[in-house]
Amino acid sequence: MAMEPDAAQNPNPSPVPPPISAYYQTRAEHHAVVSSDWLAHAAAAAATSPGADAAAAADAAAVPPPSPGAAGGVIEEFNFWRRKPEAAEAVAAIMALAAVIRSSRATTMMELEIELKKASDKLKSWDATSISLSAACDLFMRFVTRTSHLEHEKFDAAKSRLIERGEKFGEISLKARKTIAMLSQDFIYDGCTMLVHGYSRVVLEVLKLAASNRKLFRVLCTEGRPDRTGLRMSNELAALGIPVKVLIDSAVAYSMDEVDMVFVGADGVVESGGIINMMGTYQIALVAHSMNKPVYVAAESYKFARLYPLDQKDMTPAHRPIDFGVPVPTGVEVETSARDYTPPQYLTLLLTDLGVLTPSVVSDELIQLYL
Repeated sequence: MAMEPDAAQNPNPSPVPPPISAYYQTRAEHHAVVSSDWLAHAAAAAATSPGADAAAAADAAAVPPPSPGAAGGVIEEFNFWRRKPEAAEAVAAIMALAAVIRSSRATTMMELEIELKKASDKLKSWDATSISLSAACDLFMRFVTRTSHLEHEKFDAAKSRLIERGEKFGEISLKARKTIAMLSQDFIYDGCTMLVHGYSRVVLEVLKLAASNRKLFRVLCTEGRPDRTGLRMSNELAALGIPVKVLIDSAVAYSMDEVDMVFVGADGVVESGGIINMMGTYQIALVAHSMNKPVYVAAESYKFARLYPLDQKDMTPAHRPIDFGVPVPTGVEVETSARDYTPPQYLTLLLTDLGVLTPSVVSDELIQLYL
């Protein structure tokens, strides 16, 4: 029977297709626990990498003149940072908010905080589905403005202190991946085989450092359908001389016997200690747990969010386009959800720029942060 013409052109034939999130339209990284000594921890770890300091200095020198209208210009500043190849979406938001403070014409702390809050809300509305973007904005506001002794300083001195803190916060955030890579090296040993899922820049940084340290290991990389991000990951690993094999996503259980450990990134780390990440992470963790394979999550601390999903549907939906390569018949519904939730009991450790954490510690860190 001939297929209807509409069916050949509509891969998602639901009456009102869900909107595709800005994250998946732009391919920006979708990616907040910060204890009182977070800066000290991260600075000490990243200080061993002089290249990071040079990169941060180069980035700072490249910042364009701040826009006079902070609430309107914050998106332009955000886009400037987001276009940098190694800058995560959350870091771009942090740097944009720091620029808002620098360019502000406020004359009181109250006016400045209101202006900063408006800019933060504008950034969060840019993509309401982005966990890391929202968490980074909230974390920046908490870190920069919630200090009691600022109320007793003159405005110019207080503003200078806020600018200093904002820029320091951004600088350390830029180094987060290198910090995590260094802390992760103890978990990678010669002769091991690890499974990675899709493309994660922080996981890539971990493996890149391990290879530069002359560790011998191989990687099984899932294809990462439907957008095939795993193929990009495998290409970059092969270019580094790392032995890599691509698996179709449905071959995870079949191949788990070969695996010594699983390494995944995260779009967000939630209060329970679980993670929200690209679709398929949950089933990989289930298989690994059933076969007693450790699951390590490499995630920057600015991805820690005050969320507590109870199940897979209890989170803001994010959708991505699905292309099967063939027409989908009329009346067939297509699941376009882009991510799933992995509960903490299926995760072994979280490797972060705060240090190596067990999932149960995440809630404690968030409580301390937002008291």
